[in-house]
Amino acid sequence: MFLELTADNLQQYVAENQKVMVQYAATWCGNCRIMKPKFKKLASENEDVAFLIVDAEKFPESRKLAKVDNLPTFAAFENGSLVEQVQTNKAEVLTQLFDKIK
Repeated sequence: MFLELTADNLQQYVAENQKVMVQYAATWCGNCRIMKPKFKKLASENEDVAFLIVDAEKFPESRKLAKVDNLPTFAAFENGSLVEQVQTNKAEVLTQLFDKIK
């Protein structure tokens, strides 16, 4: 599943899905735009994991689920808990994060 959230409801997706990958982004963030296709590609290769994009500026409650102080931030959740997060613009770092819940 790949979805761009339109409401501040990330907590619901984290609770309902065993494995969740999140990209925290913003419309003004160039590195976020660069990483989005890489994130989508990873999602297309792993359909058993929920891949969600969260606008970090519009959705403060969703942002609280991870320590987001720079963009893009990627977070991996498993069984409702944050496993790890990284701030990166490198596809290989994103893949390493994903491997922790794969």
